[in-house]
Amino acid sequence: MAERSEHREQSLSEQSLTGATEARGLEALISRAARAGKGPAPVERWNPEFCGDLDMEIKADGTWFYLGTPIGRMPLVQLFSSVLRKDADGKTYLVTPVERVGIRVADAPFIAVEMNVSGSGDDQVITFRTNVGDVVAAGPGHPLRFVDENETGGLKPYVLVRGRLEALVARPVMYELVEHGEEIDIDGKAMFAVRSGGEAYPIMPAEKLKRLSA
Repeated sequence: MAERSEHREQSLSEQSLTGATEARGLEALISRAARAGKGPAPVERWNPEFCGDLDMEIKADGTWFYLGTPIGRMPLVQLFSSVLRKDADGKTYLVTPVERVGIRVADAPFIAVEMNVSGSGDDQVITFRTNVGDVVAAGPGHPLRFVDENETGGLKPYVLVRGRLEALVARPVMYELVEHGEEIDIDGKAMFAVRSGGEAYPIMPAEKLKRLSA
């Protein structure tokens, strides 16, 4: 009996994350992710085997879905977010020391929902808080970038949180962000840009802003 029990436990321990297609599998995934501890796990140092894709998606508004159902428990979302990694292939994975599974991300995995500005000029620092609790100061290592929305003519700012994972700056926060913009000469060209952490991040050519404001 003891031998049979040991064999059964070993078999269960070898199940991959791809088996998480029901509540039991999700609980197993939670258990494995929990071993990473509090805060982001050192996923960049882990190189486990790819175990397939999981039916999990982060929608454009930052809502996490599992099997088509929103994950309503924020502690659970924060737990999953702590083991996220985006690889050079452009895909996003949940990573533990022994498993790596793919998930879908509609836009960015995080949303910057709040910002704070301290200092001014070259000493200005813009700090963001994400929907999963990350706090990031834009600057070296955490650059801002701005993408034109061709469909709407709008603007989408992103801030790098960690690794290759970015946060999309929520629209209300984006309006607050551009209020701190100024005309700055960047590489000999007049740009409307924001400063943070000793860096200047171009939003658009100053001439374009003038045309839009006319």
